[in-house]
Amino acid sequence: MEMRVQRRSRLLLLLVLLLCGGCPQAGGCNETGMLERLPLCGKVFANMMRKVDVWKWCNLSEFIVYYESFTNCTEVEANIVGCFWPNPLAQGFITGIHRQFFYNCTLNRVRWQDPPDEILIPLIAVPLVLTVAMTGLVVWRSKRTDTLLCGN
Repeated sequence: MEMRVQRRSRLLLLLVLLLCGGCPQAGGCNETGMLERLPLCGKVFANMMRKVDVWKWCNLSEFIVYYESFTNCTEVEANIVGCFWPNPLAQGFITGIHRQFFYNCTLNRVRWQDPPDEILIPLIAVPLVLTVAMTGLVVWRSKRTDTLLCGN
């Protein structure tokens, strides 16, 4: 009986290890190790970004594969040293990469404005008037049920 319990516990442990191969270590996060490993991901990303023209850096479709590789690298490196991902240190590193490569991508932001009053007033007034008119028509017709029932 005791042998079965031992065997089950070993199988359970093996199953947990197989299912949780990329899980953070139970010993906790080695932040120093992570800070040493993440710059390797940044260097690889920088080398890949050299293949993209600088004027295309704000067009995500031009480098999405490189960026996905970069984020996967940071996740793997964080997991290797027993850290969850994302975490504040990894996010800080990724923010630094954003500042390095994408610092001027949001300068030409579209500023939304209300349309001029000549357009805005009809866009509000027409549905409002139609709603009131249709409600009045329904109320008026509902009071004339005698005509509808008699057929006159």
